[in-house]
Amino acid sequence: MNHKLLQPAIQDFIFEHSKNGIDITKLILAGSPFEGISAQELAQQIQAKYKTKTKLPEWNRIQGIYYPPTLNLEQTSSEATAHYKSQLITGSTLIDLTGGLGIDDYYLAKKVTQLTHCELNTTLSTIAQHNFTVLKATNITTHTGDGLAFLATVDSVDWIYIDPSRRHDQKGKVFFLEDCLPNVPEHLSSLYSKSKNILIKTSPLLDISAGIRSLTGVKEVHVVAVQNEVKELLWVLERGYTGNCTIHSANIRTADTSVFTHTLNDTTLVAPSYTLPAQYLYEPNAAILKGGGFAAIATQYQVQKLHPHSHLYTSDRQIDFPGRRFEVQQILPYQKKVWKKMKIGQANITTRNFPETVASIRKKWNIKEGGDTYLFYTTDCNDQRIVLICHKV
Repeated sequence: MNHKLLQPAIQDFIFEHSKNGIDITKLILAGSPFEGISAQELAQQIQAKYKTKTKLPEWNRIQGIYYPPTLNLEQTSSEATAHYKSQLITGSTLIDLTGGLGIDDYYLAKKVTQLTHCELNTTLSTIAQHNFTVLKATNITTHTGDGLAFLATVDSVDWIYIDPSRRHDQKGKVFFLEDCLPNVPEHLSSLYSKSKNILIKTSPLLDISAGIRSLTGVKEVHVVAVQNEVKELLWVLERGYTGNCTIHSANIRTADTSVFTHTLNDTTLVAPSYTLPAQYLYEPNAAILKGGGFAAIATQYQVQKLHPHSHLYTSDRQIDFPGRRFEVQQILPYQKKVWKKMKIGQANITTRNFPETVASIRKKWNIKEGGDTYLFYTTDCNDQRIVLICHKV
């Protein structure tokens, strides 16, 4: 951490040049105008601050924030997701075992009296401590070192928060909690000995069913998407909890947050009915597609499915549905003789329960991307491959 970057004149320079982006290569070639600061260090801070305009708007507005290398910044939560997870906790004390840059902790600290940020990486720990001071987050203390080792010295806390590493030395990207660092299932007993409540953040790549099998006391799983892109899974654990797990599929949008909730293993749930496409077609948002609940959404919104595995819904009347809504213009069989006659040169294409990819369809039928026409390649309740030509509602 180069403390010279925090001088007011240099912070002004970073602030001004990050407003609209900058040609980083040109800046590096020109060299740094400040003694003791390299052009690469300046470029890194400017580029990082520019990227936080949408990801961390509150931090972006404040001068004096020190930004870590790009990779560390890319792996952090956004302000939107950090704020969402802060709504899941209450209490007096929380320990974050894998603090990182501290984005989550800054927002979690607004909901507890005292928060401890643990981080093994000395540089990241120093940066986090500095930024907490700039942000006036006075109820956060930092500890440089292993979070699990620090937890062993504590009597008890209201919450433990942990974001296990999503990479393994040998396996690369991982899909199971057992392959993350630290291995949460392996340490779960010791975690529960220190707190009744545990909040875990994981990659959306993790399989929800496998995660529930690996853990005990899973009370809730939150699938968190931002603008229809799933960003993370949040696992709320409670010591001694043995009931059914509730899945909350949240899609954070600019104006609001849509949350669809369903319960796993709900024995009262009525199985969905299946039908051919009606006048309106519905595609659940990305959070719901990840969270499942395909029968629950049909029941709650009183719509029918096209096929058990297509995850597309339909109705004769238009409804307010948590996802994309379309009016069906035509229903065509996916047959060569039919599609040879079609003159669709541009369309948005989606495949659901269909053997071909979007790329192969575009190439085969020479369909460019974009326009106002939406094509859904899917399988209907009679196991026939069909194409729905739609317009967005």
